[in-house]
Parts: sequence; C-alpha cells; structure tokens
Amino acid sequence: MRGGTNLPLPRGRYRGSLPALDLSLHLVIPLACAFLYVVAALMLKRASSLGVGAWRIGFLANWVMFLSYLPWWLAQPGGSGHAWMDYWQPAVSGLLFLGGQMFIFLALHRGDVSVTTPVMGTKVLMVALLSQLLRAGDVPWQWWTGAALSTAAVALLHFGEPHGQRSLVGRTVVLAGLSALSFSLSDVLLQKWVVAWGSGHYLPPMLMFTALYTFAFVPFFRAPLWELDRRAWSWTAGGALLLAVNNVGIALSIAVWRTATSVNILYSLRGLISVVLVWAIGHWFSNEEHRLTPRVFRFRLVGAALMLAAIVLVLV
Repeated sequence: MRGGTNLPLPRGRYRGSLPALDLSLHLVIPLACAFLYVVAALMLKRASSLGVGAWRIGFLANWVMFLSYLPWWLAQPGGSGHAWMDYWQPAVSGLLFLGGQMFIFLALHRGDVSVTTPVMGTKVLMVALLSQLLRAGDVPWQWWTGAALSTAAVALLHFGEPHGQRSLVGRTVVLAGLSALSFSLSDVLLQKWVVAWGSGHYLPPMLMFTALYTFAFVPFFRAPLWELDRRAWSWTAGGALLLAVNNVGIALSIAVWRTATSVNILYSLRGLISVVLVWAIGHWFSNEEHRLTPRVFRFRLVGAALMLAAIVLVLV
C-alpha cells in the first residue's frame, strides 16, 4: 500500500509557496485521497484479521492497481517510443515499489493503522533528501529540522503504550520506515526516468512489472485465493479498490495540475486522519485500536501533527 503514489515530483520544486486553500479540484482530490487511504488501510487490516495474510493481500492489491492504470496506458498515442531493452527502468522502479507495498502490508498485518500511517509520512522527507544528496547539493537547514521533528514524532508514537507493547509498536515503525524508504527510492528513480518516457508511458508498465513480480508470493499463500470466504473477499477487494482509486487520484492530481507541493502536503494529512478515524470509527472495522486509552491516542495525535509539520517545513 503505497504511502501514496506521489508521482512524479517536478525536479527542483521541493521548495515554493503553498497555494491558498480553496475548493478547486487539485486540492479537494488529495484531501479525499488521504481519507480513502486510511479507509483502505482499515479495510485491509480487517482482511488480515480474517486470515487473508499479507502475501495474498499484496497479490490482489497490486493486480487491481495495475488494471486500474491499464486504460491510461492503452489510451496513449503512438506507443512508448522506447525499445524493449529500455524497459529495465520501469522494471527496477516496479521492484522498489513492490518492496514498499509489502513492507506496508506487513506493518498493517502486525501493527496498528494509527502508527503505520503517520510513519509513512517520512517518505516525502526521504524523497527530498535522497534527491538532494544524489545531486550532491547542500542540505538546507529546514530539512535537518524536519528530520529532527520526524524523529520526535516517531518517538511519540511509542509513548503511552504499556511496556510489553512497545516492542510491537517498534516493529511496526521499522516496517513502515522500510516501506517509506523503498517507496522513496522508487520515486527518486521515477523522477529521473519519467521525463524521457512521459507519465502515461512509464507508470502503467512499472505497475505491470510490480503485478508480475507478485506471482513470487503464491508459494507463501496459506491457501488458494478461491478458498477465501465471502467476508474476507469483500474486505480485501474493497481495500484494494480504494487503494487503486487513491493512487490514481494522486497521480492525476500531480500530472494534470502540476502542483506537487500542495498535493503532497494535503495528502500527508492522512497521518492525522488515521488517528482520528481509528478513534472515531475503528469499531466499524472490528479494529482493536479503538480500545486504546485516550493517553495513547493523544500521543499518537501529537506525533502525527509533528510529522505533518516536518513535511510542511521541507516542502514549503
């Protein structure tokens, strides 16, 4: 589950001014996607609790995502203009994207949505930092401050937990952090290679490779897909479909309106939204997190707010 498909960030545009908030589509869509992402995470967490498992969830979610992008690929005029030997580039991006997906599915399988989603906010910081380092430029002080804030945010996600539960939260943080790192590397390479391809020619084959790679998950299935019961199918299919809609919405927002800064900041509100939704409606998804104490939720809310502040500091 992508920590959003922040695709692609225009080169040299990490810093700029945040547009005034209004009701234009390029602002409404990322906000809606932030909600969709959290609901999708809750649905997939429910599917996991019904025994679907991270491997089968990953297989289904990535195929649904590729199929949702396929019409965009078929609608492109004149073919890609690239020889088959050039397809190693989307193949590499797709492999890193798959790594990000599986780490996030494992984090959701073993941990809490209200921990996993805020930690995924580090992806935006990693993309900015990796892009700057690869260009061998100086790292602005705002980014160091953002890194410090994000570190404090991750620490706050641990606070308020009973001592015996902190190792579980720590494992969730590590898995979500690895997901953010893998997604970040995928995005940095995407920014480098997509210019010569165009988004419509690059993203669908990248996701095609990601879907094909998931056949390697089949030996790890607990049971064949057709043995899933009706409830498990409904939660898995619903979560996968919402993820696909979420990713298409973010990709189109950036591709059409070219407002990567505002899109990424608004989409990063999903960290705060995850804490609020888990507290407010988590029981709708039979999610055990809503039973956490108010003290734990307060710490997680402050941690998610600090993560958002770090992202704004880096991007604006």
